[in-house]
Amino acid sequence: MQPEDKKRIAAAAAIEYVEPDSIIGVGTGSTVNHFIDSLALKMGARIKAAVSSSEASTERLRGHGIKVVDLNEVGRLDLYVDGADESNSQLQLIKGGGGALTREKIVAAASDRFVCIADDSKLVQILGAFPLPVEVIPMARELVAGELRALGADPRLRNGTVTDNGNQILDLHGLEISDALELETRINQITGVVCVGLFAQRPADVLILGTDQGIVSYTAD
Repeated sequence: MQPEDKKRIAAAAAIEYVEPDSIIGVGTGSTVNHFIDSLALKMGARIKAAVSSSEASTERLRGHGIKVVDLNEVGRLDLYVDGADESNSQLQLIKGGGGALTREKIVAAASDRFVCIADDSKLVQILGAFPLPVEVIPMARELVAGELRALGADPRLRNGTVTDNGNQILDLHGLEISDALELETRINQITGVVCVGLFAQRPADVLILGTDQGIVSYTAD
C-alpha cells in the first residue's frame, strides 16, 4: 500500500470518534487533509463547526461548507484530530512540519481527547530523526539558536517560512530524544521561544496508523 493510501485509511478511521452536533478541533497537514475530506463526506452536515489550527485547514474546511469558529468562542473541545511527523510508543509526538505547531498545541491543550492519524512510518522507537521544529520570535532567533546548540541540537532556520503568527521556525537536527517531557520543558523556558513541536506534556490519547495490513490503533498507557 502506498503511503498516501495509508494516510487516507487512517484519516477515515478517525471519523468514528466524531460525535454528531459537536464542535471539533482540526489540525494541519496532508493526513489531516484526507480527514477533512472524509469528514465533509460522512459528517459535514452533522457537526456544528470546527476549530482549525491553520489558515490552510480553515480554507479547506470552508471549501467543504464546514463552519469554522474561533477557539475563544467555544472554550473546551471534546475532540482534536491531527497528524504527526513522529510518534513514539508513549504517543509523544513531534509535530510542526507544516509550520502550525503553536496553534496545533493550543487546540490540543483545549481538547479532552486527541486522536492522532498517520501512516505507519511515523511510529519510531526514539524521537528526533525528524527535525524538531521550534517557533521563535524573529528578533530572538540567534539568541534562541545559541541556547539550543548548548542543548546539543543543530538549529537551522527554515528558509522562506513565516508562521501564521508572524514568526520564524528553527528546525533542530541531530537529536535523539530519550526524555521528551524534559526536553519540551527546557526548550519552553528559553526566552524568545514561542512553542516547541514536542507534544509530551500533552501527548495523543489515540494513535491510528494506516499499515499494509489495514488500521492499527494504539492508546496511551
